[in-house]
Amino acid sequence: MIGFLRGTLASKHAPSLVIDVGGVGYELDAPMSTFFKLPAVGETVMLHTHLQVREDAHTLFGFFSESERALFRSLIRVSGVGAKLALAILSGISVDEFQRCVQAADTSVLVRLPGIGKKTAERLIIEMRDRLPDLGVAPAVPGGIGVPGEASAVQEAVGALVALGFKPQEAGAMVRKLPSEGRTAEDLIRQALQGAAK
Repeated sequence: MIGFLRGTLASKHAPSLVIDVGGVGYELDAPMSTFFKLPAVGETVMLHTHLQVREDAHTLFGFFSESERALFRSLIRVSGVGAKLALAILSGISVDEFQRCVQAADTSVLVRLPGIGKKTAERLIIEMRDRLPDLGVAPAVPGGIGVPGEASAVQEAVGALVALGFKPQEAGAMVRKLPSEGRTAEDLIRQALQGAAK
């Protein structure tokens, strides 16, 4: 099992990134909560990892904090929640807020996340209630540098939202209603997700 990777951030195109560790490029998928905290390409980064092994693929996931990874691991054990949906949940809600929703049995926030209907939200609350004590909460760390160019930032933001489970038309509408001048893709994705959660 690969517990963490520390190396040079070689590329980042949400939701995927590549870390160069001693000349080997490890490709990872990560939630937007992690993307917002990544340094600039070429700088050193350390991410906690989870390796998913299936018959057709070995997929590595990266997380900025251990609490994010712990929540991801708990989520994928819930019936009907796969890795893609778990990443979408982590991209749209913080570990703190998710804990609050589960403790208060509040489905209203969860159903605003892509791919989460009322039944799935209720199942998450029931199945996650006993697992919450295992999740630590890490403080937020500022950071994140985007890709220059308004057009490429919009395209990257739309692509990331589609990868997180939004329909292409829905993702396009979410991003295009935001002012894009001088904004990075990470800015646009963050604002689009915040708007979807309201």
